[in-house]
Amino acid sequence: MRVVLAARRSALARLQAQLVAAALRENRPGIEIEFQYRESLGDRLPDRPLWEMPEKGVFTEDLRAELCGGGCDLVVHSWKDLPIEESEHTEIVATLPRADARDLLLVREDRWAGVERSGAISLLTSSPRRARNLGAFLPEALPGDVRTVNFLPVRGNIPTRVRKMWEEEADGLILAKAALDRLLEAEAEEFVETAAELRRALAQCRWMALPLTANPTAPAQGALAVEIARDREDLRRLLAGINCAATFAAVQREREILRAHGGGCHQAIGVSVRERAYGEITIVRGVDARGRELAQTILQPDRARPPQLNRARLWPRDAAENAWFSREPVAATQPDSAVALWIAKADAMPAAWRIPATQIVWASGLRTWRRLARRGVWVHGCAESLGQEEPSRIETLAGPQRQWVRLTHADVGEDPAMPTLATYRLRPREAPIDQQGLRGREYFFWTSGSNFRQALARNEWLRGMTHFCGPGNTARALRDAGLDPHIFLDHRQWLEEMSL
Repeated sequence: MRVVLAARRSALARLQAQLVAAALRENRPGIEIEFQYRESLGDRLPDRPLWEMPEKGVFTEDLRAELCGGGCDLVVHSWKDLPIEESEHTEIVATLPRADARDLLLVREDRWAGVERSGAISLLTSSPRRARNLGAFLPEALPGDVRTVNFLPVRGNIPTRVRKMWEEEADGLILAKAALDRLLEAEAEEFVETAAELRRALAQCRWMALPLTANPTAPAQGALAVEIARDREDLRRLLAGINCAATFAAVQREREILRAHGGGCHQAIGVSVRERAYGEITIVRGVDARGRELAQTILQPDRARPPQLNRARLWPRDAAENAWFSREPVAATQPDSAVALWIAKADAMPAAWRIPATQIVWASGLRTWRRLARRGVWVHGCAESLGQEEPSRIETLAGPQRQWVRLTHADVGEDPAMPTLATYRLRPREAPIDQQGLRGREYFFWTSGSNFRQALARNEWLRGMTHFCGPGNTARALRDAGLDPHIFLDHRQWLEEMSL
């Protein structure tokens, strides 16, 4: 079988086309593939701001017209570039496993001192979504006292945008991490110099992998779309063999949500859907077409929830009810700067430590990130309160062989997946733990494995109750005790959803 595969001319577009071709060759040995690379309207007008250009298909309609005219058999797109509306004559029928959907912040190292002095940072991006969501997040996430974030328009492919950080005297750049990762990972000879240029630029920058909970991305970011004419059943069957069903479903859901809010590529709306073993997480942030504020993080669980109860039968109803421990520092030697630090709580990083910006610092969640930033620590990303098992996906940026160490308390125990370094121990507060406060309750939400183990050791009857917690280490502690907890993203959501 022979097929003609079309894509845009940029290095990233050619690389993405070749990834699809490689998957086809692996699935159908002997297939012949001819590549055709073309410019889109967006490519032909590189200096015009995106908001002055047609909203629909500025990077895709030329290729779609070629497909409809029979000039090619299939087209590979960056799925986020496609209009929300479906085409009458063509159809997206396949995608590959999704790359990292997050945005990446690059900041020039030679400009950071000036940013700290002025309290203002200028960042290149042409995305209303990024400007809307990151304008609120970055002042809290950046170390120091950065009060003002200025967003400057930028156009061009990935290498061009990176070069413009220096040409336009900007402090930094926001771009899709998937695009940079793919170019850095490319092995074909035609991409070697591009990858080397990007590596040289990265060596002069600080970076942050921006969390989806604060900055959900453009729908379908990080995913590829393989488009064919609707009447090509032969190609539909061919492409079914390489399609990643989980990625396809998540992307379709993201696009449906954006469509429901009247969104398009010029809307300041981010939508991210993540499938996890415990359910589907949907994050929506921004402003819709009517000017309404959107701020949702929802977990659709993988199983039915138990019935609601009167709030009096839920524990805890506030943080004071399970504040059973204080923290006592223990002597700990600061790891070498080559070691990546996974920080369970901001207090786990000793106040006397001075962390260089080159050392990878990964926070357990946004609260820990913000507290570390206030102490002047450059945080590279976080697990978004989804647990230590949540992959960082920074191997391409930071190197695959980097050693990780988790900073936490002395009683947490060893974890074969990541060595621990105890920087404090938990001490029961002077007042005895009020175990009577547990009596009469039926639903229990555990915010830490330590609290759960302490309570269970003194109250074996808890095994017969219904338990809840967040994903991650606390859930592991409950499962190790033979319990099967219901997962919520946080205590507040649990209290709202489970109480009458």
